[in-house]
Amino acid sequence: MCEINLLCGDCFELMREIPDKSIDLILTDPPYNIADYSTGNMKFGWRNEINNDLADWDRKILRPEFLLRDFKRILRPKGNMFVFCSYNLLGEYHRVFDPEFDTFQFMVWHKTNPTPNIRRSSFLNSCELIICCWNKGHTWNFSRQNHMHNFIESPICMGRERVKNPKHPTQKPVKILEHIIKIASNKGDTVCDMFSGVGSTGVAAVNLGRNFVGIECDPEYFAAGQSRIFEALND
Repeated sequence: MCEINLLCGDCFELMREIPDKSIDLILTDPPYNIADYSTGNMKFGWRNEINNDLADWDRKILRPEFLLRDFKRILRPKGNMFVFCSYNLLGEYHRVFDPEFDTFQFMVWHKTNPTPNIRRSSFLNSCELIICCWNKGHTWNFSRQNHMHNFIESPICMGRERVKNPKHPTQKPVKILEHIIKIASNKGDTVCDMFSGVGSTGVAAVNLGRNFVGIECDPEYFAAGQSRIFEALND
């Protein structure tokens, strides 16, 4: 049976409660600081409006240096760290985390069904970045060379997987999260997501026999994530 520890509140305070060197994999999706670039929702007569707005939490500036101390403290020596980010933060994450780990790399998630650009005024926003950090001797579960690409393809959350109420604007597909958990941890390990949203990382961890620690500040997202994770646990 997986051990689940879900906490609702400010992750910068609640992370202090996580014991030193107790986490095997940090897999998380912090705010991207891109709300100010939003052009607002796009409305059409022939389909549902396209959500191009982000929540208020993305307007609060989050710097990678805010995360470094606790991330390093809670991560086991053989642990891995994967953090979703955007182009505007990649350089900052590299500046802060590269000197602190033996290896700093990144992955690209290609979204096969990105939000359309009806006006054809720019590239589609079809890629997201995931920074990856580890030290020598870290857990790594590749079986073949063709599994080692730092490029993943998947549609964004649609259909039954998409939480409708509350709707989280950046919900990640369980498929993507399971891929990372498989290669970067072992069964019985503990995965931590301190920006857990509607609980997708927790669902992926439970599906693969990992323990999970999740922190979410929004009570509605927390309740939705809690329900999804315990549903997965009881399947």
